[in-house]
Amino acid sequence: MNYNTERGRLEMTEYGRNVQRMVEYLLEIEDDKKRNEQAKIVIELMGQLNPHLKNVEDFRHKLWDHIIIMSDFKLNVESPYPIPDRETIFAKPQRIPYPQSEFKHRHYGKNIETLIEKAIAMEDPQKRQEFAEVIGNYMKLVHTNWNNETVNNQVIMDDLERMSRGKLKLGEETNLDLLAREKRAGGFQQRDGDRPAGNFKRRPGGPNKNQGGGGGQPRHNKNFKPRHKK
Repeated sequence: MNYNTERGRLEMTEYGRNVQRMVEYLLEIEDDKKRNEQAKIVIELMGQLNPHLKNVEDFRHKLWDHIIIMSDFKLNVESPYPIPDRETIFAKPQRIPYPQSEFKHRHYGKNIETLIEKAIAMEDPQKRQEFAEVIGNYMKLVHTNWNNETVNNQVIMDDLERMSRGKLKLGEETNLDLLAREKRAGGFQQRDGDRPAGNFKRRPGGPNKNQGGGGGQPRHNKNFKPRHKK
């Protein structure tokens, strides 16, 4: 018995052992014309075994790349596409540097600091103050979600003033619970597209008959027997 551990390595396991043997047979064909004809037949078989590749852009290009990989880049055929090399296929991606930035108030996030800098850069005092109120609302919402507890408004105002280097200040009349309240009520607000289907109209002075409820004559039930008082 020939075990898989004693066989050659499968470069593309999704095509199976038989397709791998066909590709190895292509390497033994000396006639270039015959090798190209047989390679096209193997390409068609590979496409039938993996029909999901037809949904991929340039799926035939991918099949030709796969047959070259399965041959260990030794197959010499007239491919309609550029033949890939080992360095291109197995090249390691470049390391993406992770952004490193130091900020003290991690529970607010880095975006809050960006918003504060944009608010400071505003020339219109009214717009700057309105933007500062929006930032304060969001800071309280984030602080509450992070710590899972309520926070005093004065703490948010002090943090905003300190993070803005004293350039953004909120008055005591500022409503910092606006966003939190809208978030809590968001699941109960009815949108325009949430109305029930059908052109029904609610009857004035009583419940809609299409929705059931009282206000109508009871249906007659032949099995109903009234109970007599003793």
